[in-house]
Amino acid sequence: MKHFIAAVIFLAAAFGSQAKVKLPSILDDGMVIQRERPIEIWGRADASESFTISWQGAAHHITAGDDGRWQITLPPCPAGGPYTMTIGDIVLEDILIGDVFLCTGQSNMELPIRRVTDMFAKEVAAYENDKIRQYIVPDTFNFTAPQEDTPKSYWKGCTQENVMEFSALAYFYAKEIHSKTGVPVGIVNCCWGGTPVEAWTSEEALKDFPRHINEKRLYEDPAYCQRIKTLEGENFHLWNTTLHAADPGMQEDVKWYEEDYDDRTWPETDMFSKDWGNDGLNPQGGSHWLRKDIQIPGKWAGKEAVIRLGCIVDADSVYVNGRFVGTTGYQYPPRIYRIPEGVLKKGLNNITVRIISNGGQPRFVQEKPYKIICEGEEVSLEGNWKYHLGAPMPAAPSMMFFCYKPVCLYNAMIHPLKNLKFTGVLWYQGESNVDRRNEYADLLTAMIGCWRGTFNDNDLPFYIVELADFLHKDDVSGRAAWAEMRIQQAKAAKMNRNTTLIKNSDLGEWNDIHPLDKKTLGRRAAEATLKNMK
Repeated sequence: MKHFIAAVIFLAAAFGSQAKVKLPSILDDGMVIQRERPIEIWGRADASESFTISWQGAAHHITAGDDGRWQITLPPCPAGGPYTMTIGDIVLEDILIGDVFLCTGQSNMELPIRRVTDMFAKEVAAYENDKIRQYIVPDTFNFTAPQEDTPKSYWKGCTQENVMEFSALAYFYAKEIHSKTGVPVGIVNCCWGGTPVEAWTSEEALKDFPRHINEKRLYEDPAYCQRIKTLEGENFHLWNTTLHAADPGMQEDVKWYEEDYDDRTWPETDMFSKDWGNDGLNPQGGSHWLRKDIQIPGKWAGKEAVIRLGCIVDADSVYVNGRFVGTTGYQYPPRIYRIPEGVLKKGLNNITVRIISNGGQPRFVQEKPYKIICEGEEVSLEGNWKYHLGAPMPAAPSMMFFCYKPVCLYNAMIHPLKNLKFTGVLWYQGESNVDRRNEYADLLTAMIGCWRGTFNDNDLPFYIVELADFLHKDDVSGRAAWAEMRIQQAKAAKMNRNTTLIKNSDLGEWNDIHPLDKKTLGRRAAEATLKNMK
């Protein structure tokens, strides 16, 4: 009996020690593994820890190194699943084998499905496919060294519960590929809005770009970066508290957003005019108030509705009959706010918009929807509004975006993925490099070479999305710059083997840097990918 108890204790201790095995975030339940390629599994454990990996009916025995690191290469597998993998006492379930794509870049790749529902709501609502899965790499940066792991995230299937956070481009791309191949599709969504190409490139790969290396070195001290962020926070807090205290619209007894506020002395202005929001010569930072009374159909009274206010530069707070209905902190997202039941009334209804300008020209973006919608009917909000300046302010404090600096995203978001295998990389980026377009082809070439080395795949396909057309026809110099940038993108595609340029210039919208038609673009990218996969 003693021997039996001792054996049980020994086995329990041995089994318990396996609990110290640790996997990187991306190796998790629901993951998609690249088919027909060697499978890399890696992680940490106690120094010299021994444990077993069970996969596809085979047991593989592992011993961690003196530093606790371990890695094993498992044989390639055909498409299929779901499967289970046991690593020590960790059980990974619902694993699929299929085609995995790294979808990366800046905000046009990051743009989620919820931002394109104006165009694709019905299609998205009608489709679910758990064989398509997305893993969002959390936004993080590091200047000091390439990292081993990212913050925790999760693989999520393309269900109605999850789909609104899917990258819109990646969603249509994956959907088209799956429809043609029938195999699972994994999307590793690794994006950050506004980021330039050099942020995604290693220090070694930037050796021929000394300015970028020197810029990176400015921020290698975490304490220095933290001091900047602390001061930034203080500056923004002071600016905003001063703005609020100085704004009569927020301080008077009857607030300017209240339904019964008397605005009869306010002048009228066309909402799209440039006459308001400046001092006669220069744009006016601070708060700007606009009010409009509208007649709504009597049958709308008391019912829930939606107010659309296009896009607004920079930030806004919106009130309907004195009731706050929504706010957005920066210019790009579409303003789509719900008007709750009981707010709309029979007769005249008041809409008030408080706009905060950080220092540029405040404005409503033209050729966007401005209306209230209820039960399939709508009332336009375009035309004249009453206007009053709230609190004039100097330009808002500048903000340091560390994620825009060289190397930091490669270290924190790309290098931790180095053991993964991909069918290809879909790259949509360039807007943030337009002002330095003369170096873009060389920079992108450096990044492509860097990533191929990191992923140990010298032929890793890259699909470069051409920048969409943008800016008003009257902005001749701006449009010319974007056209020149597209030439640089095409040049990069020609300079690098197994690299394809995806046409996108014809899908742009002059008034939106984030064009909605990600479906056509996704189909084009998928067609190029499928052709290359044959």
